[in-house]
Amino acid sequence: MRWWRWVRVGAAVLALVAIVAQLVEVLDAGRSALNFFSFFTIQSNLIGLDVLLFIAIARTSVTPTVDRVRGAATVYLTITGVVYALLLSGDPAAVEATMPWVDTVLHRVMPVVMVADWLLFPPSTHIPVRAAAWWLAYPLAWTAYTLVRGAITDWYPYPFLDPSVHGATGVAGYAVGIAVAFGAVIALVAWVGNVRRARTTAAA
Repeated sequence: MRWWRWVRVGAAVLALVAIVAQLVEVLDAGRSALNFFSFFTIQSNLIGLDVLLFIAIARTSVTPTVDRVRGAATVYLTITGVVYALLLSGDPAAVEATMPWVDTVLHRVMPVVMVADWLLFPPSTHIPVRAAAWWLAYPLAWTAYTLVRGAITDWYPYPFLDPSVHGATGVAGYAVGIAVAFGAVIALVAWVGNVRRARTTAAA
């Protein structure tokens, strides 16, 4: 499936253009660039597009390290799509994706491409539970950064993390729920990757 290489390049370039276009609008409106890059949506898309471009352009043999980074990117963008669909789809302004096409690219197209990439090209080696568990480190660090920075600046990237909206208990509940969701998606992505790898190897 050599044509998929161009899907990777196209999706990555489209995501980059979308992020730049939205950033320009943010800056033109006098809003904070640091706030913009503090959104998990933006960070997960930057991770995803970097992974897609690296695989497509480098053309190097897939290694366990590359597989694990791909798995992490798949988890992060899957969560981006799911959380957006469940909690934020009715309020695009809440994620500063005020341009409809940008909203579509970052919250729908990229998650679908990353999941499809994982399914079509499963990891070359088995993903152990211990390795997959490390995928949770980044979202936990992002959550800690968001809550600490929010307490200092009184700005939160998403309404469900804002204590002034939901109270400390409500935010804690959302944080725990999202952590559980991350754990479930991590387990699912690792399991699916391992199953697809086993089936692909058996069919070869």
